[in-house]
Order: sequence, then structure tokens, then C-alpha cells
Amino acid sequence: MHKRRWTAEQMENQTGRVAIVTGANTGIGMETARELAKKGATVVIASRNEAKAETAADIIRRDYPASEIVVMILDLADLSSARSFAEAFRSRFDRLDLLINNAGVMMPPESKTADGFELQFGTNHLGHFALTGLLLDMLLATEGARIVNVSSTAHAYGSMDLDDPNWESRPYKEMASYAQSKLANMLFNLELQRRLEAAGSPVLAVACHPGWTSTDLQRHSGLIGFFNPFFGMKPPQGALPTLYAATSDEVVANGYYGPHGWMQMRGYPVAVESTDAAKEAETARRLWEMSEKMTGVQFGLPSGSG
Repeated sequence: MHKRRWTAEQMENQTGRVAIVTGANTGIGMETARELAKKGATVVIASRNEAKAETAADIIRRDYPASEIVVMILDLADLSSARSFAEAFRSRFDRLDLLINNAGVMMPPESKTADGFELQFGTNHLGHFALTGLLLDMLLATEGARIVNVSSTAHAYGSMDLDDPNWESRPYKEMASYAQSKLANMLFNLELQRRLEAAGSPVLAVACHPGWTSTDLQRHSGLIGFFNPFFGMKPPQGALPTLYAATSDEVVANGYYGPHGWMQMRGYPVAVESTDAAKEAETARRLWEMSEKMTGVQFGLPSGSG
């Protein structure tokens, strides 16, 4: 079936569009940036590591000399960095077509963000929540804009503890914390789309996951990292669900896309099912309100629940 064979070659021309890809200095993010640049988009590599980001940008420029790649510093584990990034972005650009919330940390030792949040919840969810809110007006003003939230099949193992999202009153568990942060990505996408629709905005919020892709993300994950060379897809294949979510005409509001193969680990991008927990509207609403308080970032969108 042709629908099961969607590749980056099928992307429409992206000339004139501006895309931000967080964590585009390596892995899936870098491949996402590369393919968007190849199709003519101006791509902002948003990364906390300037040296790695510049290296990635140089590789893409070498492969596609006509591409416009901009490196901008963003540390999602520091809300002040998100604010600085947003200010710097608006001073340089007058539109934002694609915000691809790709960066993440996976199963690090217990640690905190600059603002005192547990690192995985603080980076994977709160950092991207704040960034999206700080750039929302530019997305709303750009025709055909999309927000892509990169989650994981690990969201299926997550439960959202709204009383203790930062693991302060329970023993810290790396995998459970990672799964919670990825479930938070899904719930954020759900509530964001609901509020966009309540505001009458055509901006799409879309979620996706890369299946089992071998990247630097798994450096703390023991067995997963060990089996990467045997089972993991290469980043160019793993980036396809993100690119599909960002550009395909077949994508729907609050859609969720991942590989078509066994257990969604490998293959080509298709619409996939999320868990019941990822569809809990009341949990999504409460997470949203809590996230606004924790980050101090207000979206100014109606609640969509009335």
C-alpha cells in the first residue's frame, strides 16, 4: 500500500516557511531539520549546545548549500532561556510556520532543572509548554502553522501524578518519570488543540513518536541502548513520523502518528492509537492549569471546556 510508504521525498516544497526544531543538533531532530531544509524551509536549530548545533548546521549546509540554517541557543531546562530564545526569535523573524517540540532527556539520574523541576518533566513537558506559549502569537498569525509534539510509545506506561509531578514525595523512578513526561506531551497536545479550536484558530497541534530509533537519547537507558544496533531504526527513518506530522495534508487536529510496523517500533508513518490516559480531557485541563502556574507562561486561549 502506498500509504504505508510515505517518505520525506513526498513532502511538498517548504520554501518561504520558517521552522523551529528543538534538539536538532543530533538524532531525529537533526534529520528533521535536514529534510525541511532540503525542501527549502528556513530552519532554526534550537539547542542548548552551541558547538554541537553549529556542527549539525555545517553538515546540513554542506549537503544542501542553498539551505538557510540558523543556530539559536535554547535550554529547555531553564525557563529564562526559553524567554530569551523567544525574544531573539521574534527580533529575527516575522513568521513561524512549524514549531517542532522534539528535544528531550530520557532516564537520566535524578536531577533538577534550573527552576527546580524534576529534569524529565521539566524539560520534556514544561520547557516545551513554556516555549509554545511564548511563541503562540506568531503561530496564530501564520497561515497553515502547526505545532508538533514528539512523544513516545513510553507514554503508554505513564501515569500523571498531578499532586507530585516532580517526584518530591515518592521515590524517583527514571523510567516512570520518563513515561509521565511523555504522557504529559500527549495531554498537552490534546488540551492545546481543544483551546485552539475554542479560539477559532486553524493552527494544528499534532503528536507523533519515532518508534524505536537508535539515537544519543538512550545513553542512560541501559538495555535499550545495548539493543539499539540490533533493533533501532536509523534517525532518517525515525524522523519520518515527525516530518509527516509537520507537513502531510492527511494530518488531522490532535492526530497521533508513528511507524506502521509491529508494536509501532519500525516502519513508515501512519495514524496510530494513543492510550485512554492520553485522552483524559479533565487530566489534560488540570495539567494545563498547573503548567501555566509552574512556568508563569499564559497562553491567553479560552479553556474550550465551556
